[in-house]
Amino acid sequence: MPRRPTRRHGSLIARPLTFAPFSRSLAHLHSTHMPKHQMLGSKVPGPPSNNKGGAVVKKILKEKIEQSESSEEEEFGGDVQADFAFFDPKPDDFHGVKILLHSYLDNTEWDLSGFVDLILEQTTVGTVVKIEDDEDNGLFSVVSALNLGRYKDHKCIAELKEFLLKHCLEKSIKGDLRVLLGEQAHNVGLLVSRRVVNLPPQLLPPLYDALCDEISWATEDEPTEELRNSFRFNSYVLVSKIYKHKNADKKNRLSSDSEEAVIYVNPEDEIFHKLSLWSFNFPFHAEQVTAHELKNYRPMGLVMAVEADKVSTFREQLRSLIDEP
Repeated sequence: MPRRPTRRHGSLIARPLTFAPFSRSLAHLHSTHMPKHQMLGSKVPGPPSNNKGGAVVKKILKEKIEQSESSEEEEFGGDVQADFAFFDPKPDDFHGVKILLHSYLDNTEWDLSGFVDLILEQTTVGTVVKIEDDEDNGLFSVVSALNLGRYKDHKCIAELKEFLLKHCLEKSIKGDLRVLLGEQAHNVGLLVSRRVVNLPPQLLPPLYDALCDEISWATEDEPTEELRNSFRFNSYVLVSKIYKHKNADKKNRLSSDSEEAVIYVNPEDEIFHKLSLWSFNFPFHAEQVTAHELKNYRPMGLVMAVEADKVSTFREQLRSLIDEP
């Protein structure tokens, strides 16, 4: 069926932003799987157009990455420009999405390929970010929302639920988690968001706006009542990653006033965390911390439950965060 056109247009100028201590270190630690020059040097000629696979270009954003004069960035030689496009997911994106999600459930063996297939098959709700007409078809971000009830019979969703229940050790939360994953699953969306660390943060508000708009449109435009209802979410579950100070759970035990208890890899996760009904952490083994700046931190998984009626507040706070001078 025809998609509604994306209603947001315009050009954004990216500028250096810091959302938490060591954010530059995090970007250095988790540099993109593709060469940095590939992201920063590609250009998109002309207006938005359909790509060869027929996917509709949702949005073109010109991001001028203003490099600082720090020694680690001098090699790029000043201002560079990259034009990012929002696309519907398609089968050709399989390997790019799988790379972004490779540690979604830590180092657990599970049906990740099946999970990626679900994301790519749901084209009415979901977005991938690329550089328009990039020959290497590099993929920089993926966002989607999957109904946990609709896909409950898929192996990957069953394994994901099992993983979450196994790693939730807080008894006061585990019961609520079991309800969300079980009897309430038909009204729960798994909000999936992964990207390379050096993606310009100015892309975040329109990226989440696009996802929220598509969810709203799907409740009206999907061809059957069952499908329309599958996007009427009451709650969202998010699985993300943070760095937690080794003394974070001990009062007044941080070794320095400059050391935060938690460092959020993704700035929007701090907003989700504050708005969440509940959350829990689990040990994250897929990555070992080697940076000196993070010597007192350990990577942790972060699972959050957020009510759907909090999303409008999230969108407002995210825009305010990104727009801060």
